[in-house]
Amino acid sequence: MLKKIDLPVLKANLNENGYAVLPKILSDEICNTLASTYDNSENFRSVINMKRYQFGSGEYKYFKYPLPAIIEELRHQIYPYLAQIANDWMKKLGIQKTFPSQLNELLRLCHENGQNRPTPLILKYETGDWNALHQDLYGTIYFPFQVVLFLTQPNVDYTGGEFVIVENRPRMQSKGIVLQPTKGDAVIFTTNFRPALGGRGYYRTSMRHGVSEVRSGKRINLGIIFHDAA
Repeated sequence: MLKKIDLPVLKANLNENGYAVLPKILSDEICNTLASTYDNSENFRSVINMKRYQFGSGEYKYFKYPLPAIIEELRHQIYPYLAQIANDWMKKLGIQKTFPSQLNELLRLCHENGQNRPTPLILKYETGDWNALHQDLYGTIYFPFQVVLFLTQPNVDYTGGEFVIVENRPRMQSKGIVLQPTKGDAVIFTTNFRPALGGRGYYRTSMRHGVSEVRSGKRINLGIIFHDAA
């Protein structure tokens, strides 16, 4: 399903920006199939009304195990590429942590630490909906990267609803990044922080993500988070 990822390019983009866009990794047919799962309540363990929790406005649903086959395959295919980069980041920042090369081992660590709930989710935004800046950590065990896949087409299915990343740089003003990927694209981005190179070596710069207000239509996304939740 997933076309071969150019690891050097992916690594360079993540190192430089804290995010990378993978164009058209899903066909329109697969996007439509994934979007249609939203209306099947049997797929999910919980439903979150964002306004109720002051997360923004809109709704998202967490999948339950077993995950749909497409999502399970994507989660396992993408993880090994990112594990290599994650371990490089830990070395640059002097963090004594090593992530396993395969997702099953990361999930085993999660379960040993009481994190047993799956975190892949599907999000629906309609006119006026938005998502506040946040980080998806879910417990003491968390992986440094996550993925959002775009299942609907901007300026066709919806307007507005840009993907927003804010980088909080120490002793500097924050940097805002606005992306508008197309249907079938994926954005890989840091869950928490990235290493930035300064005059005295690498330091942490924190990053959060969210969604700007949808002006019209319906925006549907699939979020793939690799660690499980407590």
